[in-house]
Amino acid sequence: MNKENEVFHGSDNVFADLGLPDAQDMIVKAELARQILGIIKSRKLTQEKAAELLGVDQPKVSALTRGKLSGFSLERLFHFLNALGRDVQITIKPKPKTSRAAGLKVVCPRS
Repeated sequence: MNKENEVFHGSDNVFADLGLPDAQDMIVKAELARQILGIIKSRKLTQEKAAELLGVDQPKVSALTRGKLSGFSLERLFHFLNALGRDVQITIKPKPKTSRAAGLKVVCPRS
């Protein structure tokens, strides 16, 4: 098999696969943003209305929509979910023995 046809089996974290620093935080932020944007879309909110509900200006909602997440802390994303009527639960438990390292994970039940 030549190099062009080589298959790379990635992990569950594309950011880690790309070798980016803080990959774990990045994947968690991306999932939280996906949940936030899903709620905004399901409610058919404009960016202006979403900004009003979240307590930010419209350009911040635009940045969130475009995946520009470096300006958002995990805590701020949690607050956005609360503002949209979602509870955020943090569970701390021992890591599975099969896992290489302890980490962060977002689990969202189907609503």
